[in-house]
Parts: sequence; structure tokens; C-alpha cells
Amino acid sequence: MAEDPSFQVSYLEGVSKFQGLRTRAFLQEMLSLLRGQSAELLCFDDVRARLRLREESYKGLQDIPLDQIVGSVGRHKEFTQTFLPKSNETRHRWSRVYAKVNSMEGVPPIEVYKIGEVYFVRDGNHRVSVAREIKAKTIQAHVTELPTDIKLEPGMTLEDLDDAAAYINFLEETELKYMRPHHQSLQLSDPSGYTELMAHIYLHGQVLESMRGEPVRMSEAAADWYDNIFRPAITLIRKHNVLERTGEEQKHNEADLYIWMVDHLRDIRRQFGQETETRKFSHALVDYLTEKKIPIPRELLDEEDESVILSRTQAMKAVREEELRRNRD
Repeated sequence: MAEDPSFQVSYLEGVSKFQGLRTRAFLQEMLSLLRGQSAELLCFDDVRARLRLREESYKGLQDIPLDQIVGSVGRHKEFTQTFLPKSNETRHRWSRVYAKVNSMEGVPPIEVYKIGEVYFVRDGNHRVSVAREIKAKTIQAHVTELPTDIKLEPGMTLEDLDDAAAYINFLEETELKYMRPHHQSLQLSDPSGYTELMAHIYLHGQVLESMRGEPVRMSEAAADWYDNIFRPAITLIRKHNVLERTGEEQKHNEADLYIWMVDHLRDIRRQFGQETETRKFSHALVDYLTEKKIPIPRELLDEEDESVILSRTQAMKAVREEELRRNRD
């Protein structure tokens, strides 16, 4: 069946627009090159492998924001980050999709994978490109979600993904994602900090082993550390709105502040000796706000938290005292 004249007019209009898009794509690539950045879409298979994503579930037909589509399955090299076409070879196909979008015929929904808050096109890259060109805000899509513990957002780079992968590795090595599936976020701004978190858990496991007199698996140590040390610290931070008071909630997160508190308390012990008066998380938060020249809330000064950060020497001393107490009993 011959295509109607209006379709041909829209097709020719699409050809003209395509040429303009190719020029914009070239300029976008050159600008990214000068800035030392990549102008390509993210590769879905690469992201899936880095984040060790295995599960997926179909979420149905939805209207999704076009500006949250950041990657593609197999076609990430054919478009820029804003879905501008990078090759003249797609001119005919792009122009036909443009003509169909502007005709009574229309186009079917696209298919996407959702990871965090972003989407990757499984089928329909040209439809996304056309939709962005005509200034649409959303597009209909069949959505399949791959659940993850991290928050992926538009604008993330491969370096950001590597940082996220370090977090996933930490959760899998400690098995916290299974032992505490509804855990508070432990994601750090600086991925090198996960080594320190692992050290906290190893020490905690040694204390538990000495107290119980039997081996303790990494997953058990991690879960107990999370319940009795990390989560109470986060609860205290939130109770007194510490990050909001300092205005640093965009630069640092709660897990970052937990690391600071532990390091700070251990620095004090190194400075004044192991037998110095026991200091707790609430004391560390007072010191943190004082360092930032932020007024200390009265309720924080009166806080009676039970948290205690042990050095290795103090931990072993506590274990010995516990053993002596049990023997007396």
C-alpha cells in the first residue's frame, strides 16, 4: 500500500531535521572531547556487570521521563548522551520514525530496563531520539526493573559507576544485603572508605569470637556490627539533624559521618591514651559541630547514648573482663 502524501511530507521534514541533529551531535562530541568526557550513552551490559545485577521483574507499561533514559542495550555507540544520531547511516530509519510519530499511525511503546532512577533502551532508540527532538517530556515504555541497593541518577559517569560497584562489592562480601535486606544506606562518598568499614567489621568479629568462644562468620559479624554500632550511630545523626545543621548533606552522607566519628574517637584515644575517659558517638557529634562552628543543641549535650568505639586494645580488655565475670558467676 502506497504511503499517503502527508507521510512523505513528514518524512522529508525528518530528513531535514536529521541533518541538523548530525551537526549538533558532532559539536557535542567535540565539546566532550575537549572537556575530557565521554559523549556516549551508557552501555547496559557494562552497567549490569559492574553492579552484579541478576534479578529482574516486569513492571508493566508506563510513561517514563525522557531525560532519565541514559543508556542502551547494544546501541550505545550510535547516539550521543542526548540521543543525537552519530552516523548518517541511520538517516532513513530516523526519518521514517519521525514521519510515523507525526502521522495517524503513530509508533508502539519502547522497551526499557530500569536500574535505580534511570532507564536503558532495549528496543526503540530511534523513537527516543525523535521524541526528544519534538520536545516530548515522556514516552510510553514497557519497563523491566533490575533492583539495586544504589541510587543511579542521570549524569553519572563510568567513574561514578565504579564507585557504585565498590559499594556493591562491600555489600556482597559482608552479605549485609541478605542478612539485613532493609538496611540503611552504607554508601560512602569516597569508595576507599569501604576498606575501613571492612576493618571495623573484622575487629567486631574478633570481639564476638572471643566472647562466644567459637568462630563467627563474616556475615554474622557484619549483621551484629550493623545492629549494634552502625545503625545506632546513624539514628543519632538523624535524631539531631547533624548534616542539615552543617549544610553538608549534598557533600557528605551519614555513612561518611560515621567514618569521621570513628576516626575522631580513635584519634582522641591515641592522643590521650587508652585509659582516657570513654567517649561516645554523641561526644563525637558535639566535637563535629564545634569544629564546624555550629551551635550545639541542648538535647545533644544531654544525650545518653550507649555507643562505645573500641580500639583493639580496649576490645581485648573488654573480652578478658567479660570472661573473668563469667568465671566468677
